Amino acid sequence: MLESMPHYVFLFALICLFIAMVLVLIRLYNGPTLYDRVLSTNSFGTHTVLFIGILGFLSGRPDFLDIALLYALINFVGTIAILKFFRYRAIGDALEQREAEK
Repeated sequence: MLESMPHYVFLFALICLFIAMVLVLIRLYNGPTLYDRVLSTNSFGTHTVLFIGILGFLSGRPDFLDIALLYALINFVGTIAILKFFRYRAIGDALEQREAEK
């Protein structure tokens, strides 16, 4: 089904994704709060995953999808780690040590 679709549709989607990524970077720079910046970073990561997937389709390399999935997992774990750090000011064992001292 995808083979019958013209490639200019995917090229248009790639251009729109690039524009969206630029807008998200502007939001990252202008975000008034920390959570706005974290949300825009996560959104940029999601746009990057879509960009890699479409670029892989256009270039005829399906192994780009594996790279996109790996990047999505790293983006998710990184976002959770950043939010945990800014909430508790510690990651991992330092949090448990801080709670034991109380």
